[in-house]
Amino acid sequence: MKEVILDTETTGLSVRDGHRIVEIGCIELENLIPTKNKFHCYLNPERKVSKKALEVHGYTDEFLSTHKKFIEIVDEFLGFIENKRLVIHNAEFDLSHLNNELALLGKKKLNSENVVDTLALARDKFPGSPISLDALCKRYRVDNSKRTQHTALIDCDLLAKVYINLLDQKEPTLNFKNEDDKKIIINSNDTNQYYKKVVKPSEVELKFHKEYLKNNLKKNFFN
Repeated sequence: MKEVILDTETTGLSVRDGHRIVEIGCIELENLIPTKNKFHCYLNPERKVSKKALEVHGYTDEFLSTHKKFIEIVDEFLGFIENKRLVIHNAEFDLSHLNNELALLGKKKLNSENVVDTLALARDKFPGSPISLDALCKRYRVDNSKRTQHTALIDCDLLAKVYINLLDQKEPTLNFKNEDDKKIIINSNDTNQYYKKVVKPSEVELKFHKEYLKNNLKKNFFN
């Protein structure tokens, strides 16, 4: 299955106050492994950036005024995410802004049923614990030192690593062709299978192992 890690930056918190998107970042995953396909753009929001938003992402009105408007990139964006599940941290925020932009153009809103909210995943997994992206990076030892400010692609890269950890699927898909090898499925779903090959010791190896333990380890070794 193909998924898209998605993040946006905006001029402010609420669409009710007329705030708009200033940046969209997307990283494509295939079977939880990042592909080379990315979508990224800065946007002219056609309004001023709030002081608080400026402190978060650092994009000035002057900088944003030189970039395309949402109407100019909307078809490319929708084509990139088409038929792919969206993975978003605090999906309610990003979806509200994306759907507002789409509504302003008379386009169909994004379906929230095809969205994974990693904030909700983290809340269920770690009730009562901090579940911001920075907190999850710290928990999973994901290096977020480049995140001096919130920028969409950096946040997407971090979220991709956090997402895999939240699903407890840290190993890449292994496709063993030799059917004689015995395997154990350690995690699976409809689209991904994760295997570890089981290697059984021979009788000779077991014999040598027992002799080694008998001759080389003291009786009180574990005491």
